[in-house]
Amino acid sequence: MNIEEYRSYCLSLPGTEEKIPFGPGALVFFVMGKMYALVDLDDFSLINLKCDPLKAIELREEYEFVTPGYHMNKKHWNSIRLDRPVPVKLIKEWTRHSYDLVVAKLPKKDQEALKRISDKSSE
Repeated sequence: MNIEEYRSYCLSLPGTEEKIPFGPGALVFFVMGKMYALVDLDDFSLINLKCDPLKAIELREEYEFVTPGYHMNKKHWNSIRLDRPVPVKLIKEWTRHSYDLVVAKLPKKDQEALKRISDKSSE
């Protein structure tokens, strides 16, 4: 997976917007104004994803390329190091998990607005 494929996947998730709020080296994906993924734009060597704290620990123990979130809250974020082969299926699964965690914490009115966006895009 390259940066363009990853970007396309993230933008396919309902309500996703991309921004560069931390300077030119980091592309951030948001759903309804809340961050769920951050990628290194320079060489696409790292993805930071939100993760359930217990699952985060399990993934770090199971995969050598999963580490505590670089420059993030280490309890709630994992970094996926792409300097090793990482199955695309896992990248998408973990990105969706991050997205879903953020959506679940949104206020009900934002969740409803997101559902309307999803319904319109599936028509």
